[in-house]
Amino acid sequence: MTRTLAVLVAGAGGYVGGELLRLLYQHPFVGKVTAHSRSQDSKDIADVHPTLAPLTQDRFVAGELASLVGNHDVVMMALEHGESAGLVGPLLEKSPRLLIDLAADFRVADTDLYAIYYGPHKAPELLPRFRYGLCDIVGDQLLSATAIAAPGCFATAAQLALYPLRNLLGQATPALFAVTGSSGAGAKPRDTTHHPARAHNLFAYSSFSHRHEAEILGSLRAWTGRPDAMARLITHSGPMVRGIYLTLHASLADSLPKGTVEQAFVDAYATRPLVRLLHKPPELTHAIGSSYALLHACQSPDGKEIQVTIAIDNLLKGASGQAVQAMNLALGLPETSGLQAVGAFPC
Repeated sequence: MTRTLAVLVAGAGGYVGGELLRLLYQHPFVGKVTAHSRSQDSKDIADVHPTLAPLTQDRFVAGELASLVGNHDVVMMALEHGESAGLVGPLLEKSPRLLIDLAADFRVADTDLYAIYYGPHKAPELLPRFRYGLCDIVGDQLLSATAIAAPGCFATAAQLALYPLRNLLGQATPALFAVTGSSGAGAKPRDTTHHPARAHNLFAYSSFSHRHEAEILGSLRAWTGRPDAMARLITHSGPMVRGIYLTLHASLADSLPKGTVEQAFVDAYATRPLVRLLHKPPELTHAIGSSYALLHACQSPDGKEIQVTIAIDNLLKGASGQAVQAMNLALGLPETSGLQAVGAFPC
């Protein structure tokens, strides 16, 4: 097995960037990793991400990203929302084999929908260059892609719960109750991520306005062919560090035959290697530390209600793991390369 790929990670000093480094240093097809961070320039990577000490003695680099692209096959952008839009154009002109943006800048193709949640798009002319990288649904459609927008963490969980139901919901508006860990807010401390405020606590935020709802609605409307299709994301901050647990509930106008929902999920995901369908609702800790999505779906005895539960690691399945999965698919590598590690339990 030859390690031939060179990968540049921009924003490598944050939590998602650190997880990208961890996956890439152990990836069987990656031979060179460059960690770019303006805030951590020249520091040892292991001083910022201590668990990586056995994997690398490299240091962070800074400087102009465009000057570094030419020596790399893949560029991964793990920057704050809004930064990529101003940087991607010059990077794509350098023609890397693949650029993957993990921020929200290129996830929503509909600029009107994007504007509702984010404001005016800063680089709409670049949107046609990107494919949306929801790997467990689009799969081999990413082959030969040169620019991929990696989905958000809540959006990943929500869409994996919604996709098998696309032809069953009718006019229903599913409710998506989701709880995330503090790492979803990034490495920079904030009032809502301060440990005394977060520990032993649970609170809702971004009512009717969470940005990941734009991705969810864009996909749901495309899948159903209904421009008015709706789903509501109800987000909560939980007392854990990692993970997202999401419960979907939908009330239907008409009854479904017994077993319809369960079979829809089998049809959608039976061959997807990083989705596990369970016979009971998942536990969050069983997903932490892995790039797997754990799903359970069922319907009420009268067939008029649907419930789906999903657990993912927000930093892996919801970010860095899915980005590596997208890289594998785009470059024609085995889809699960570097991603088959299971989580630690208890965690």
